[in-house]
Amino acid sequence: MDIQWEGLQGIQGEVVVVEDDPTLRELMVEIVQQLNAPCVAFNNADDALIHMLQPGSEFALLIADHGVPGSIQGLELSSMVRSKWPDVGIILTSGYLLEAATLPAGVAYLLKPWAIDDLVMTIARLVQPERVLRKKGG
Repeated sequence: MDIQWEGLQGIQGEVVVVEDDPTLRELMVEIVQQLNAPCVAFNNADDALIHMLQPGSEFALLIADHGVPGSIQGLELSSMVRSKWPDVGIILTSGYLLEAATLPAGVAYLLKPWAIDDLVMTIARLVQPERVLRKKGG
């Protein structure tokens, strides 16, 4: 996979990925790495939250599946992150339709299965809203 986007600058801070499906988690990490961003991935929101609360942890974006194992679901994690770190971009994904009214303000929602281009454009919109992107050669 080779993702080429004009105008996308490096993301400052880690991208935290929470996805319990190992194949999809690996794909999401690969996409983020293709965007030249540091990435850390977890199969549950509990471990991701522990990581984010560590002193010195700096992250720019959370991409979380809603239905993950553990005591915290993706929607709850999104609300916690929005409360504590209001400037962090958040993408919530799910294979089930979630009501827009249940999403915290400013959280982007992608219904699975999402297209790679949709994920990349959503990442760009959240971390570099002032930039207009287009796919190279497209």
